[in-house]
Amino acid sequence: MKFTEAQLESAIIELLEAEGYPHVLGEAIERQPQEVLIKADLRAFLAKQYAADHITPQEIEAVINQLEAYSAADLYESNKAIMKLVCDGFLLKREDHTQKDLYIQLIDTSGLVAFREPTPDQVPTIVAEDAATYASDSKSNNLFKIVNQLEITGYEKRIPDGILYINGLPLVVFEFKSAIREEATIHDAYVQLTTRYKRDIPELFKYNAFCVISDGV
Repeated sequence: MKFTEAQLESAIIELLEAEGYPHVLGEAIERQPQEVLIKADLRAFLAKQYAADHITPQEIEAVINQLEAYSAADLYESNKAIMKLVCDGFLLKREDHTQKDLYIQLIDTSGLVAFREPTPDQVPTIVAEDAATYASDSKSNNLFKIVNQLEITGYEKRIPDGILYINGLPLVVFEFKSAIREEATIHDAYVQLTTRYKRDIPELFKYNAFCVISDGV
């Protein structure tokens, strides 16, 4: 039985769902055709993550506006700048100028241990003389989505095979090629991602940290 690219896409989505990444069809996301952010997720994450700091809707919109303001025309510099914000965070000037600047991180890393805590057989064990105590880990506030069939209109309309979103940011783009099709090579997938997609929908690649190519093998 042939293993088609549609079956490959479905299988990888199922694997990601099993790891806790909800699957959403692109048509279910409320957005303009040229937009690549899931703004509702980014708003929800920032509102919850910084609720104790009383972040305002206007301050959240300022973050979104800044991300969108980076030009896709200078893709390398814009991607580098946005990845620095994602990795290092940034200071947000408060709407109330009497308040101290708010340090914002676009991804909550506090729950990484709880999200992927290895079993004893997966990693080496170091035994301390005294029992170590640790603060209890809480699950992060991050919002994950694996999205397929998302139509993006740039210079041309393109539909990436899959996009992994974290807090509304499209950080990973998937391109699937079936190993049973001799004419569909890994190089074809590479060209699709790094040439055609970057040329036709550069807005997506402002935020892209990784491109994943799979042939199902």
